[in-house]
Amino acid sequence: MLSSLSKLTPEQLEEIRSLEQKLGKTLLSFSSYDVVSDDISEADLATLKALEEKLGTMLVAVRGLQRG
Repeated sequence: MLSSLSKLTPEQLEEIRSLEQKLGKTLLSFSSYDVVSDDISEADLATLKALEEKLGTMLVAVRGLQRG
């Protein structure tokens, strides 16, 4: 299972912002995905790592991506 920040509608964002104001806290919304890691060659892994460094993020190679 993999989690990432949720893609929300404007209405959903407004509900979260309203709750943030009520609580006086910043909230983050995460969604989970059922995935299986995929095999990757050493050369592709090096390319992937280089892009991770450039973007300042983490990338994961997966076989299928189904929102859970």
